[in-house]
Amino acid sequence: MRPIHLQIAGLQSYREAQEIDFTELTGAGVFGIFGPTGSGKSTLLDAMTLALYGKVERANGGTQAIMNQAEQSLSVSFTFELTSAEGPKRYRVDRQFKRGGDVSVLGSLTRLIHFRDGEAVVLADKAGEVNSRIQEILGLAMADFTRAVVLPQGKFAEFLTLAGKDRRAMLQRLFHLEPYGDRLSAKTSGRLKETDVKIRALQAEQQGLGDASKEALEAAEARLLEAREAARTVRERLADCERRTAELRAVRELQRERAALAARQAALAADAPRIAALAARLARAAQAERLRPLVRRQRAAEAHLAQQREAAQAAAAALGAAQQALAAAQQRQAAAQGALAAQEAPLAARLEQLRQAAELAAELAQGRERLAALAAEGARCGEALAALGRSAHASGAA
Repeated sequence: MRPIHLQIAGLQSYREAQEIDFTELTGAGVFGIFGPTGSGKSTLLDAMTLALYGKVERANGGTQAIMNQAEQSLSVSFTFELTSAEGPKRYRVDRQFKRGGDVSVLGSLTRLIHFRDGEAVVLADKAGEVNSRIQEILGLAMADFTRAVVLPQGKFAEFLTLAGKDRRAMLQRLFHLEPYGDRLSAKTSGRLKETDVKIRALQAEQQGLGDASKEALEAAEARLLEAREAARTVRERLADCERRTAELRAVRELQRERAALAARQAALAADAPRIAALAARLARAAQAERLRPLVRRQRAAEAHLAQQREAAQAAAAALGAAQQALAAAQQRQAAAQGALAAQEAPLAARLEQLRQAAELAAELAQGRERLAALAAEGARCGEALAALGRSAHASGAA
């Protein structure tokens, strides 16, 4: 990993925003960070660790008391490069924290950016996702990073003062090699014990073999031939048994399939009444579906007949009113004729009344014709309704 740029603010002694450009420093390949004790050298390494993993190795709980006491927020941004077969890959991690108490802090922003083809692509924007992607990109967890890349403060001085066995133990503690050494030692000890047991077994077997003369060897070879012949016979019998077993296994599978088919047939037979009932319901539903247009036509005819009946009632009411008006006109005509004989002067007015009565009589005749037509239409609707009822009754009976 090659550091490129670091920006921090509010972290420990760095209250104001500070930026470090590593491009010139890393140009020579190796550079150092120097300064008096307490000047903030280790804080720069803490800033890199905080940016990458969201924690500081030497802080309690990883984030306790890392924020400057005079600040309410903390931010860190770290840009780095990794060398690969495709060329250098550049990433930037941004993290921001806010004060959550006297010594605790809470993360408010986390983001991992990959610079690719001149564009900044956000790979993750949640703390857990960023931590997972960083571990995937670097191939190191935080514990591995702080032991192999960033050596904890004070451990190097302790390492320089050690020698021999103590230095080796120190390296084992730093790089967590104790489990590997213990397993290797246990494995070697176990192999030694197994080898010793095998040697003792071979020695006991050699002692138990007894005579190893030529005659004993020939007798052993003869017994070996007999044993091979017996083994061949046994193998032939075993092959016969295996073939018989395969045949029996096939028969057993056929019997199982037959039993399964019989059980399925019995289940279908037991379910036959329910299937028949469902078929009958289906047939009734199909018949009802066929009758649905007839029912709709019957309802439409009934509605039309009701409208015709209402129209006939209205026409009858109009006819009654016309008849009353005609009777009144006839009365007025009779009175007018009587008055005409007595008084000739109002004759003209009476003639006008007669003319109006004639018009009313004509309207009455038209109303009677319309009433007769409506009555005929009502009769036809009634006949159609009765026919539809008989058809629906016949379909339901079928």
